[in-house]
Amino acid sequence: MAAPAACTRFSDNYELKEELGKGAFSVVRRCVQKSTGLEFAAKIINTKKLSARDFQKLEREARICRKLQHPNIVRLHDSIQEENFHYLVFDLVTGGELFEDIVAREFYSEADASHCIQQILESVNHCHQNGVVHRDLKPENLLLASKQKGAAVKLADFGLAIEVQGEQQAWFGFAGTPGYLSPEVLKKEPYGKPVDIWACGVILYILLVGYPPFWDEDQHRLYAQIKAGAYDYPSPEWDTVTPEAKNLINQMLTVNPSKRITASEALKHPWICQRERVASVVHRQETVDCLKKFNARRKLKGAILTTMLATRNFSSKYDAHGRSIITKKSDGSQVKESTDSSTTLEDDDVKDKLNKAGVDRSSTVIAKEPEARKQEIIKMTEQLIEAINTGDYEAYTKICDPHLTAFEPEALGNLVEGMDFHKFYFDNVLGKNCKAVNTTILNPHVHLLGEDAACIAYVRLTQYMDKQGQAHTQQSEETRVWHKRDNKWQNVHFHRSGVTGSSPFTFAHK
Repeated sequence: MAAPAACTRFSDNYELKEELGKGAFSVVRRCVQKSTGLEFAAKIINTKKLSARDFQKLEREARICRKLQHPNIVRLHDSIQEENFHYLVFDLVTGGELFEDIVAREFYSEADASHCIQQILESVNHCHQNGVVHRDLKPENLLLASKQKGAAVKLADFGLAIEVQGEQQAWFGFAGTPGYLSPEVLKKEPYGKPVDIWACGVILYILLVGYPPFWDEDQHRLYAQIKAGAYDYPSPEWDTVTPEAKNLINQMLTVNPSKRITASEALKHPWICQRERVASVVHRQETVDCLKKFNARRKLKGAILTTMLATRNFSSKYDAHGRSIITKKSDGSQVKESTDSSTTLEDDDVKDKLNKAGVDRSSTVIAKEPEARKQEIIKMTEQLIEAINTGDYEAYTKICDPHLTAFEPEALGNLVEGMDFHKFYFDNVLGKNCKAVNTTILNPHVHLLGEDAACIAYVRLTQYMDKQGQAHTQQSEETRVWHKRDNKWQNVHFHRSGVTGSSPFTFAHK
């Protein structure tokens, strides 16, 4: 029999079960409290890998979560610090996202939207009464307690939350998710609790018609719309919405934060507290249809990175949603490549803006030399392609994650995982006719995702001689996702388009 492990407070009190989700430095597992048999979700953070700044953020989130005890907030039940691990024990939330639940309902009306936003406002009001500003209200952070009909809406993910004194307004740094950011944050003005109400206004607008009030593929145009409060109520979908609902949205989406409605005032608005009399009960099929597309777009935008990228994540959210590409504009601001996906930005060291690379969720990583790291990614990509060109499988495996996933023409549109599929080409095709091969990478574009992950997109030109001595050139478009483990970059995913000419793997058959 093995020697018993040293007793710790966590293992004394809880029994760990299956894994629910994973981040770069943490794992979430279901756990059972031994004394009661109750189920919880334990976020287990490997503190050996945390910087001092990350530690501060972890402590801030735990401190804030301990203050908040409300039926509409994912509750922190326990925070246990051990030698190399920190355990955060949260409610086990099993109902998934509110927005996903709505599209699965047989009936959805304005009154249902009113009930949803009421619960969200109750949670926000509780935060504000306790001097907490969430700063990242969005659909990904609105969960349901269970799968049962009528389950409570729960606000999650306090990784970006801050503490404020009373109605204090100050510059707390650039934080949030682009489509839900308030004008005052975008203008880099002092801000406070009203930023959460603005985000509630955006959420309510989506709840009523299934698409957001502010939308543009171009980040700067999106921000210009928000700063101007430039939204409208287009026909025909808004014609069936009651004036009271629009009135509440108008009061939430008021550009001047001092004139914006507060959470407690919004809860007294007739459309919420007198919904039986005021809100329409007509089924809104068009809203459900639009919301399905909105949900699909949110999920799709981060889909490749969702399963691949381990980004720093101290949230109480238990799935991998919401990881998306962040890059930089020339003015140094952090932006998302897609304005409606769920990337969270945070930049709370204003003096050092130009040196920051954003990561999603709750942790900011300072990129000391972004350009140098971009060059490093390009160099790693060139090394990988060189290994393919020379048929050097050993060099290829050193650069690739053993669980490498790939979409490529040879796989006929299927997602391939692992190295066996690639080894076949190295064993049987590559190296047979590799002397006359030259590859050129054109227009490489690198997105840095924190310090430990990056994505590169480029056009690949491959020149080669066939067995008859004829010269050929073929072109493909490739995207590769890189992740740094133990100070070593590894390719974890790639996507290659259909090619003009032969594929790089099959040219030796010519």
